[in-house]
Amino acid sequence: MALYEWRGRNNRGEAVNGQLEAMTEGGVADQLRAMGVAPVFIGVAKEASAEKKESLLARLNRKPIVTDDLLIFSRQMYTLNKAGVPILRAFAGLEASATKPAMVDMLRDVRSSLDQGRELSAALARFSELFGAFYISMIKVGEMTGRLTEVFLRLTEHMEFERDVKERIKQAVRYPIFVLVAMAIAIVVLNIFVIPVFAKVFAGFKTELPLITRGLLAFSAWMIAWWPALVVGAIGAWFGVRNFLSTVKGRYWWDSKKLKLPIVGEIILKATLARFARSFALSNQSGVPLVQGLTVVAQTVDNSFIGARIEQMRDGIERGESISRCAATTGVFTPVVLQMIQVGEETGELDSLLFEIAEMYERDTDYAIKGLSASIEPILLAVIGVLVLLLALGVFLPLWNMGQAAMGKGGG
Repeated sequence: MALYEWRGRNNRGEAVNGQLEAMTEGGVADQLRAMGVAPVFIGVAKEASAEKKESLLARLNRKPIVTDDLLIFSRQMYTLNKAGVPILRAFAGLEASATKPAMVDMLRDVRSSLDQGRELSAALARFSELFGAFYISMIKVGEMTGRLTEVFLRLTEHMEFERDVKERIKQAVRYPIFVLVAMAIAIVVLNIFVIPVFAKVFAGFKTELPLITRGLLAFSAWMIAWWPALVVGAIGAWFGVRNFLSTVKGRYWWDSKKLKLPIVGEIILKATLARFARSFALSNQSGVPLVQGLTVVAQTVDNSFIGARIEQMRDGIERGESISRCAATTGVFTPVVLQMIQVGEETGELDSLLFEIAEMYERDTDYAIKGLSASIEPILLAVIGVLVLLLALGVFLPLWNMGQAAMGKGGG
């Protein structure tokens, strides 16, 4: 899309001008007519080429907008809306106070769109990859119901919750990954640098080496001989797996498998379901239509397998089935949760019970993370113990046998 300058006259015959983004000049003309403006002049903005040059030179050093930036933005918008600050003035103030260039550009673009008569949800939709469908849908509902301030507050709380969930999942997998990487590095160092030293010593022995020692020496020799192929293969495998997981099929496969990982999989599942329950409750409480709410919530759970199950729920609801029945067919909720959903439907308190479900899953996730170290440490210690035992036996058995043979000769 290109940036175009335009001049025209509105319905009252007044001269107006501005800038719009579109694929062609005809696209700009269509937008202007929809706004009730008769275009007089449309041309490529002079700043566009300079902006492109600047982006090529400067964007490599720019820090991208992250979740914390959007969280601060949402909190500030809640405060400014609550104080009664007009929205254009609010965005001008945020733009002036922002320190990150990418954030300044985004705020300037949104303010320009608002100045041209667009709604806030439409202005934010230009950055749909940044804000996401859930955020934009909530803003649109807030505009329609006149509860934009309340929506910004709920979005702030929701984003804080999302950040906490992601941190919990990272905390759950950080320790085992660190230990496994450390073990892999230790195995490589031992086989390339340590065992070859003992191999030279054992080469002078005239007796047959034990099976464990021969296995260690053979594996070390294989690693030394084939390390270039191993490095190339590891890099190729990394790129291959990365490309596979970037596909829809690959991501769905991995998202389904990681929920079944020992110990960690249960934590990821509970954290994901907590995100679903809270997102669904928030959208339902804010007045988002049920089917539309499930559609956008399916995109927020960050797991395509669970997202597909949520879309399955949506399809069932469209056919006229109850939420509890549709939730039961997904196979991911416990009987207690299904019973709570059913009670919520019957009593009209679905929102509050969904929040209760989210809190229940959050407590379970916290408890599981706290017990993660206690669950994983014995397994890791056992693996490390086996590796150390194999290394010790492989190195010291030949020395032991040699010493026994020498003592036998001396006694004879």
